[in-house]
Amino acid sequence: MKIVKGILLGILAIIVIALIVAAILPKTFTSEREIVINKPRSEVFEYIKYIKNQDNFGVWQLSEPDLKKTFEGTDGTVGFKYSWDGKKLGKGSQTITNIVEGEKVESKLDFGFGDPATAHFITTDAGPGQTKVTWGISGKSPYPFNIMSLFYDMGDDFEKGLQNLKNVLEKQ
Repeated sequence: MKIVKGILLGILAIIVIALIVAAILPKTFTSEREIVINKPRSEVFEYIKYIKNQDNFGVWQLSEPDLKKTFEGTDGTVGFKYSWDGKKLGKGSQTITNIVEGEKVESKLDFGFGDPATAHFITTDAGPGQTKVTWGISGKSPYPFNIMSLFYDMGDDFEKGLQNLKNVLEKQ
């Protein structure tokens, strides 16, 4: 009985410590990565403004080939909505909220819990025939789920996705 009581107290202590740590951690998150692609800015932007093209380079989309997808509106325009439903990725959606032609695409990402996050692609000239692409996200992470920031950073996925994007575009 003492062993069971000790185990239960240990589990309770771990939960309390986790909740205290979560209370101290920021309730917002930001992650961003960039890469230089050897293609003109106009070509790169014309590709990334279409959300459906993320199926060709996005780490999450590539991780679940049987992902069920639905679309509303015209891809590459404000208001276009890409929704998904998968065993691994769960349900969610991405809606284009702003496009500055040749420069930036912003979208709202809704993962089905908490407030939607804001994602962006930004393109800038990086030299003759080269484009710097920045891919990022920011949002709120509700307590106590904000503790996940200690274990997961989307930046690694952005890096892999940007490398995939570079490979796709430079092979065209």
